[in-house]
Amino acid sequence: MGQRSVIVVGAGMIGLSTAWHLQERGVDVTVIDRTGVAAGSSRGNAGWLSPALTLPLNDPSTLAAGVRATLKSDSPVYLPMRSAPRLAGFLSSFTRNSTPERWERSLRRLVQLSREALGAYAELADHDARLATREAAAVTAAFADERGREHLVDELEQLARIGEKVEYHLLDERSLHDSSPHLGPGLTAGLAITGQRFIDPGQYVQRLADVVAERGGRIITGSAVVRVDATAGGAAVRLDSGRAEQASQVVLANGAWLSRLARPQGVRTRVVAGRGYSFSVPCPESLTAPLYLPEARVACTPLANGRLRVAGMMEFRSPDDPLDPRRITAIERSASPHLPGIDWRDRQEEWVGSRPCTADGLPLLGRTRDEHVYVAGGHGMWGVALGPVSGRSMAELMCGERDEGSLASFDPLR
Repeated sequence: MGQRSVIVVGAGMIGLSTAWHLQERGVDVTVIDRTGVAAGSSRGNAGWLSPALTLPLNDPSTLAAGVRATLKSDSPVYLPMRSAPRLAGFLSSFTRNSTPERWERSLRRLVQLSREALGAYAELADHDARLATREAAAVTAAFADERGREHLVDELEQLARIGEKVEYHLLDERSLHDSSPHLGPGLTAGLAITGQRFIDPGQYVQRLADVVAERGGRIITGSAVVRVDATAGGAAVRLDSGRAEQASQVVLANGAWLSRLARPQGVRTRVVAGRGYSFSVPCPESLTAPLYLPEARVACTPLANGRLRVAGMMEFRSPDDPLDPRRITAIERSASPHLPGIDWRDRQEEWVGSRPCTADGLPLLGRTRDEHVYVAGGHGMWGVALGPVSGRSMAELMCGERDEGSLASFDPLR
């Protein structure tokens, strides 16, 4: 087969980060995506690079609202009735993992990646200025009262107890509104987290794809991989066109569609679509860093074009389902009272993306049953935040620079 080659399935943040790091090690790379670059959960993501908030999905508070609440179309966590039977096994496993003890265990393991997340982004920026990120003076979280703030404070203190110190300070009503005059009067307590960064992920991933291509990588879009077959000394991916591409190794990084290809490779841990929604509105001049409205489950990110991305929701349904406009309306209804100065009539760029979620809140990173096929996915809401560090870890593993045991917590065969 000549020079060592790798096919990466998926042109999102994780797939392209893996491709970039493999190129750093002299590997010939081909990236294949069924739709296009950043066409999955990368494009409309909030784009927060915030280790302090990179927490496992199996938070016990997710279940605290009760099962009935998840059946309402305007609920921050929504499970349509027609999806419930198909997801029964996943939801049962998710419930078992949503205890304080299991959540803390997942948190400790996720910290293995999140503590290196910003450094991995800095490494990309050092090699190409187009991949620089934006510094946030502070990520501000705003609440109706101090009691509402307690849960986030508890999570940050839990991070500190396991050795991940987060710099933050509490804001009373006056200091909150002095620092964030765009906020409405119903918010009386806040918390400012420093040392975080952010990006416009769709724009960033496209730049990363450009860099991979400029360094000799092939990027094939509009072709779906239907299966992966073993070959003599490597693997072949079969495309829906009937064509086959061969390589020494294959990395499955195709997001919420990962299980379709990974299950035949022995990966039993299921990845499902936790769909998130976003749109943009005009950004207030005073809002220059990410804003978090935890009680509304809404994240706001200022974009370079003078608009504000408003993102939220966790919707468990098929990744191929169309955008549900009720979810966009629900986000606006939750956020608009807290941002009264925004022209909500100028709503643009409505988007839905399928975030790949696992029941234990941990990604899948490592080798499958086939020694030539690897998996990188299942990051839930944190594929953008953890993409570069995950890509670096995968390249190190595949090139013999990292022991498999160092990624045992994320073993795809667990």
